[in-house]
Amino acid sequence: MNFVKLKLSNENDTIALGKTLASIVKELKCARLIAFLNGDLGAGKTTMTRGFVHGFGFEGNVKSPTYTLVEPYEAEEFAVYHFDLYRLADPEELEFLGIRDYFSKTSYCMIEWPEKAQGFLPKEDLVINMLYDGEARKVEVESRSDTGKKIVELLKESHGKQD
Repeated sequence: MNFVKLKLSNENDTIALGKTLASIVKELKCARLIAFLNGDLGAGKTTMTRGFVHGFGFEGNVKSPTYTLVEPYEAEEFAVYHFDLYRLADPEELEFLGIRDYFSKTSYCMIEWPEKAQGFLPKEDLVINMLYDGEARKVEVESRSDTGKKIVELLKESHGKQD
């Protein structure tokens, strides 16, 4: 298993991690990315996604899709889909959203609460676990695919090994 553990002191560090992930995805020229984001409410999943989206040059507001389930951020050179499945009552609801259309060969999908949609999501490239550590956060980024392994290796290089 290939993973890196990081400590994020504040919101700015969390946004910076998202931007770093976007930079790595661009550097590797990844056509597609599926990332599962795990953590309690308020752990920083949306904040990290905001950094990821801003890392692609999007300058608008990046909000939690708690009530809409998905927020799209599309431009000519990228499409990021931010899912928040916390309020999903039944995974079959995703079929009405046209869930399969979001997972094209040229999209980046950040998915909060992925366990709510078991059996309806494609295989993930990364699992990002965010845990409270007082006012700070502990983050573990784990690879689950060849693409994920490359991302984690570059993340280790850019952040150094932390525990």
